[in-house]
Amino acid sequence: MSSSTPPQSTTTSALTLRRQLQELKKKPVEGFSAGLVDDNNLYEWEIMIIGPADTLYEGGFFRARLTFPEQYPLLPPKMRFLSDMWHPSIYPDGNVCISILHDPGEDQWGYEHASERWTPVHTVTSIIMSVISLLSSDPPGVDSPANVDAAKNVREDLPGYRKKVRRLARKSAEEAF
Repeated sequence: MSSSTPPQSTTTSALTLRRQLQELKKKPVEGFSAGLVDDNNLYEWEIMIIGPADTLYEGGFFRARLTFPEQYPLLPPKMRFLSDMWHPSIYPDGNVCISILHDPGEDQWGYEHASERWTPVHTVTSIIMSVISLLSSDPPGVDSPANVDAAKNVREDLPGYRKKVRRLARKSAEEAF
């Protein structure tokens, strides 16, 4: 194989990503928008999630990045919020911790069934809809948290947790415009 020919997995992943992007442009999904960070890089997407109605995040505009591996869709992308987030399933650095973004197979710690983890049938839309569903849970789950402080806040001061999330939603809306 010559150095100018991309490996087969890269070609397949690029075709898959291009198709998903075109589909989202043709038929936008309510609740978020997606596009490339750089038109020359299909592996880095910018996502804008609109805070779901009747949730603590309502009115917010939350920026995030999806970074896809060359092995996509065999392996999941990574998702990281660029907007400040306060949630037990979102690490302090913004990285999202949900089952469908975990590599396929059995969980070495036994928290998740293989069926809950990444499979190649997932798409950008199913990922973002899972994240929107995560944000819609009130109170959020606190089992095996990515953000221990947020989980502790939920357990010990739920009104304080809710107030902090609503404040971040307002801040995200102000930053978006």
